[in-house]
Amino acid sequence: MSKKFKLGVIGNPIEHSLSPFIHSRFARQENINLDYQAYKVNEDGFHSFINEFFADSLAKGLNVTLPFKKPAAEIEGTISDEAKQIDAVNTISQINNKLFLDSTDGIGFIEDLQEKKINLKNKNVLLIGAGAAIESILYRIIFEKPSSICIQNRTIEKAILLKDKYSKFGSIDLNTDSEALIDVVINGSSAGLTGNFFEPEDLNFSKKVFFYDLNYSLDQTPFCEWASNHSSNVYDGTGMLVNQAAHSFKSWFNILPSTSQVINDLKGLKNE
Repeated sequence: MSKKFKLGVIGNPIEHSLSPFIHSRFARQENINLDYQAYKVNEDGFHSFINEFFADSLAKGLNVTLPFKKPAAEIEGTISDEAKQIDAVNTISQINNKLFLDSTDGIGFIEDLQEKKINLKNKNVLLIGAGAAIESILYRIIFEKPSSICIQNRTIEKAILLKDKYSKFGSIDLNTDSEALIDVVINGSSAGLTGNFFEPEDLNFSKKVFFYDLNYSLDQTPFCEWASNHSSNVYDGTGMLVNQAAHSFKSWFNILPSTSQVINDLKGLKNE
């Protein structure tokens, strides 16, 4: 009998996480025996949970979701340059009794754009929101060399902080150019999931504008519902979710699993 590796995702809330579903599919593809569980932990119990979890010799790794992505960046271990820059971790790996901290959100996002034939190079990109979700992808977006990046957020102070932090990598604006047509709109506001989505006004979209919601849902998100009035090129974050999970899986087993069938499986859940 092969070893059953211990893995999981930690967050709060965590009940509706799709990570156990996704990783069980990856494990089946690659014939790897694992026990992947969702763990709901109180914020004051985060570090003690991490210590206890990785005390098990079969503990291979953890995914990390809200509200623990920033606390995870403070764990004693080796942190990737990207995770250090965004001050957030979504993947913890244990190798030879040492912890390695990384964020796979950015690469998962960019790979999903590539699969959808969305090219950011020389495009005008609008980011809605200035929280952790947007920061998790901004680092990667800048290096795709868009013509412009604009951040809009209801709290201007948060947008200014993000602009100042990343301006050393590339130019970021807080107001859209009134004469420039927006090619890609990316929503990272949680309001795009809760139903309190703040519809941006006075925007000029290109004819082939793409809309992308970092949120995902088995139902249509409020952002996607709004975007559908402006374009047929509207996507939620399901593909990003599966792609970032695949890169977490690679961190643990040095195998990048196929994502296409898992994405189709999730689409099947949406249609049920």
